[in-house]
Amino acid sequence: MKLKNLLLPLAILLPAVTSAQAISQSQIEQFQSLPRAQQEALASQYGIDLEDFQSSGQRNQRPRDVQVVEPAESISDEERGQARGEKEEEEKERRAADKNGGLKPFGYELFRGSPTTFAPVTEIPIPSEYTLGPGDVLRIQLWGKENQNLELPIGRDGTISFPQSGPMSVAGLSFDEARQQIRNQVSEQYIGVQASVSLGELRSMRVFVLGEARNPGSYSVSSLSTITNALYVSGGIKQTGSLRNLQHKRDGKLVGTLDLYDLLLKGDSSNDNRLQPGDVIFIPSVGRRAGIEGEVYRPALYELENENTLEDLVSMAGGLTPQAYPQRINIERTNEDFLRIIAEADYTAAKGKSARIQAGDRVTIPSISDITGQYVEIAGAATRPGRFAWMPGMRVSSLIRNLDADLTPFADKRYAAIVRTDKQSDTISVLNLRLRKAIQNPGGEFDFLLKEKDKLLIFSDAGKVERKNEPTEQLGDMDGEQQWEFTREALFEPVLRRLKSQATPSAPQRTIQISGPVRYPGEYPMPASRQLADAVFVAGGLKDSASLFNAEIARYTTDENGIGRTKILNVNLADALAGNANLALQSRDRILIKSIPEFAKTSTIQLQGEVRYPGVYTFRDGETLKEVIERAGGLTDNAFPRGAVFTREKLRRLEAQRLREAEERLQGDLLGVQLEGDGLAGESADRAQQVEDLLEDVQSSRPVGRMVVNLEAVVNNEDYQAIRLQDGDTLTVPTIPQSVTVFGEVQFPTSHLHQAGLTVDDYLERSGGPTRQADESRVYIVKADGSVMLPERSRWFGSRSQQMEPGDTIIMPIDVDRLNQLELWSNVSQIVYQMALGAAAVGNL
Repeated sequence: MKLKNLLLPLAILLPAVTSAQAISQSQIEQFQSLPRAQQEALASQYGIDLEDFQSSGQRNQRPRDVQVVEPAESISDEERGQARGEKEEEEKERRAADKNGGLKPFGYELFRGSPTTFAPVTEIPIPSEYTLGPGDVLRIQLWGKENQNLELPIGRDGTISFPQSGPMSVAGLSFDEARQQIRNQVSEQYIGVQASVSLGELRSMRVFVLGEARNPGSYSVSSLSTITNALYVSGGIKQTGSLRNLQHKRDGKLVGTLDLYDLLLKGDSSNDNRLQPGDVIFIPSVGRRAGIEGEVYRPALYELENENTLEDLVSMAGGLTPQAYPQRINIERTNEDFLRIIAEADYTAAKGKSARIQAGDRVTIPSISDITGQYVEIAGAATRPGRFAWMPGMRVSSLIRNLDADLTPFADKRYAAIVRTDKQSDTISVLNLRLRKAIQNPGGEFDFLLKEKDKLLIFSDAGKVERKNEPTEQLGDMDGEQQWEFTREALFEPVLRRLKSQATPSAPQRTIQISGPVRYPGEYPMPASRQLADAVFVAGGLKDSASLFNAEIARYTTDENGIGRTKILNVNLADALAGNANLALQSRDRILIKSIPEFAKTSTIQLQGEVRYPGVYTFRDGETLKEVIERAGGLTDNAFPRGAVFTREKLRRLEAQRLREAEERLQGDLLGVQLEGDGLAGESADRAQQVEDLLEDVQSSRPVGRMVVNLEAVVNNEDYQAIRLQDGDTLTVPTIPQSVTVFGEVQFPTSHLHQAGLTVDDYLERSGGPTRQADESRVYIVKADGSVMLPERSRWFGSRSQQMEPGDTIIMPIDVDRLNQLELWSNVSQIVYQMALGAAAVGNL
């Protein structure tokens, strides 16, 4: 039932297609939403061609918003061909602009776009000279004795039908004339009645836009349309068309011409004539053109008219900018021999302004030079860097008045540099400035007089500059990248390059290098004073690790034969900094500031477990383990010195390397076992699983770095070898143990309570005995101090009758002979067991 209600109005509307009645868009969308079979059934029932209906529906669609000109990207499907043509035209224009050095013809963008309709505003006052014609509608309001509103259209015969009166001919009359005639007739025929006459709907008319129009043809426009209105309708003018000689023709005769430059440059539309039906707007080809670029406001190609001068062309381009240099204007043109030449004109003189511009000329207005004098410059970590006016007598304090306000938060306020250019030789020199002293004492000896073109370099202080990827909240708006641009290395780089390039045999390169414990080691301009103290100051001063007793200066010299040599000079740095050293720096000197040996180097050992005062102890160079234990108060009563674990960082790194090597080799062996395939009874699979288990043990093991020591002998025996400590050593003293541990290939690896008199075999038996892959002939014992021993077998019975001590560990190794006799596995298993024992000893504390 619902579908029937939906189809009923559509069925009624379908016949309307044949009578050209309008169908709303919503009704068409309803019909098109139906299945294709139902559409065809309805169309067949009412004798309608479905394709005609759909095309008719498309034709009756109207845009909701009527635009005078829409952008080219909004072109409808029916105008795609035209859009493609316009795109090709734009591509031609782009290539033409490239050919002309990027200059585009002036004025053509005024009409850019694709018009949908032209609907000028009709509510504007009708001009009195407007000529009436068929299609116009006159609105007449009668009041007085009779009140009546009339709308009288002008018929094709040029007359209007006035009520109770005959036809009145108004076509060809101006609006004022027709209005006066109607008023007279009303006053004569109607006593006591007055009339007010106005225009209602205006007629449309057809005009032609021909020539170099983007879309030449005939167009229907309003009767109020002018030449420019018609140009909008046609899409504008091609770049091959003239903007200065648009011809308005009527009945084959020239009515007038329009120069669009008057409209574009002066806003003068006096020659924009109104059109009449049948008028023709003809756009001829473009005339002579000349280009202008550089320091003008509208650089472009301009169309010339008659005889144009340079002043005319500059005026069309909007005039010269304040940065223009008018005394030497370049004019590139083609001479009589068809060769491109360059002429010059002085625009400041009358002769230059009146220079004739020819077709194809290209005028370039140069820029004035950059600031060439009467300035000083600030660069680097300043709040207001740039150039400032220079005046005789100006000092550093004239530019930098306040260190906090005029410098950035990360600026180095102690040191700055002045780069000075010599006017006569055009070479530079560098003056070192003690900035804080100069600002604190204006006019003093450190507040240097500035010369013209001096450049003041303000450096950043590395102690205040945050590293990359660190917060820079306290440094203002500048990020870390900008702060590092103001380091000594960055700001001095162009200065050093200039100093090196200007060096001659008579004026050697004035640079030095300084290295060692200074704040900013590197290459620097040589101080003007040639003093070592000033060189250290330029490098930011000494660090606290610097040695004041001795410094070296490597000096490059030449001998009497002209061969380069290097001489090493030893300098007492303390005397040099105090100004007592009689030494002057020379070109390319390399200064080495030496560091205090073992400066601020501390070595520590960690004592854990059963010592009187455990902790981290700092030891002197050459101090022994016994001496540190005595400083820690000795061992406690519960200490078990035979089980002490002494670890060393160097040994731990070696163990880690051995583990990595073992892991790599085990992985290779595992691959080899897997490639052998399964043998009888799955032996290869068993071997592979065993290797995998061993590899897993290796990967999970952690290096300890244990070194076997007899702590009891270390503490009590004066003849025992002294153990010299190294940084990172650790001593762990366990409590007295009560167990014996069994590891390896036994049925149940575990620890057993120590009982006096029990032997190795007794403890192995208590752990269930060996497994199938155990190697009983290679059982060994790891003593509590980390040493390893092999138990002796009884000569008569073959048993291991050696008695165990508390803290000992019995290792039952794997039978490597069963596993293709890989000796590596035996070594690896020992490494794993030893590290496990060390870790267990530490973990039992």
